[in-house]
Amino acid sequence: MQASNPLPLTSLGVSTAPAIHAHGLVKRFGSTLALDGLDLDVEEGTLLALLGPNGAGKTTAVRIFTTLLKPDEGHASVAGFDVVKEAERLKSSIGLAGQEAAIDEYLTGRENLEMMGRLYHLSGRDARRRAAELLEQFDLVAAADRVAKTYSGGMRRRLDLGASLIVLPPVLFLDEPTTGLDPRSRRQMWDVIALLVTEGTTVLLTTQYLEEADELAHRIAVVDAGRVIAEGTADELKTRIGGDRIEVAVARDADLVRAEEIVRRHVGGQATFDPTQRRFSGGSRDGAGELSALVRDLDAASVGIEDLQLRRPSLDDVFLTLTGRQAEDVSDEKPRKRRWRRS
Repeated sequence: MQASNPLPLTSLGVSTAPAIHAHGLVKRFGSTLALDGLDLDVEEGTLLALLGPNGAGKTTAVRIFTTLLKPDEGHASVAGFDVVKEAERLKSSIGLAGQEAAIDEYLTGRENLEMMGRLYHLSGRDARRRAAELLEQFDLVAAADRVAKTYSGGMRRRLDLGASLIVLPPVLFLDEPTTGLDPRSRRQMWDVIALLVTEGTTVLLTTQYLEEADELAHRIAVVDAGRVIAEGTADELKTRIGGDRIEVAVARDADLVRAEEIVRRHVGGQATFDPTQRRFSGGSRDGAGELSALVRDLDAASVGIEDLQLRRPSLDDVFLTLTGRQAEDVSDEKPRKRRWRRS
């Protein structure tokens, strides 16, 4: 995909920094507490990934930042505008691509983009020019005159993102934009997002994928139960949970007690145990060396090994280590009472 020169948006008294600020955001839906004192800052021209499981409050936060919801407590500002008091002025300074593509299925790709341009008060000529630029940038030229209902999931996501960039906003919110996409489409989206940040756009990206945050984000904020529980670069978060992960499955139930004692010596107090698979897991700062030492100690204790792995941490590892629990797959779109299962 080729970069274009998007039509810039005129700034209206935009504050310097941070581009996105939240302090003590609280949002309730009946008896459900979706946000519980969320604090967040995103510096201008950077990408912050809001990382967490479904139901953590990511989408609720995005809806408040984009004026679709009002907080019950706390305050937030985006591009220098208060999200409640200056909501109308703010709307012209932000873009949003949500989890579902917000496009008209019965219009062509070109018509969708041109219509969005006219909604932003571009002239007919400028709307057509900008639509043509975005169709090329998002690799949609060949499908430009097909109705959007015939598009694949990846094409619809790219068209939706393009529509949010008709007039390039200083701040862009992407709410899980690559969920369900095939690897090629996901990579295309990553390339476009990275280019936007390079050109100066501030991006808040919500995602469930550590790989995506690792690829794109300057910083990552981990959200659980409506609060930011950890923040840092991808490397800082991985280091915090111990770098590599060691997993070992023991062959016999009779060896579990001895195996646990040995495993904990090598992975520390953060080791977890799955009794159904007789599997221990924990972080290690010296993966290969620690793995070799663990195998030697288990062999010396005559503990049979059924399976052994050394791998990089995943989102589950980060979340499990930081919270001590694993979240149920509960959608943040329809708030409900939250249930947790203990590890």
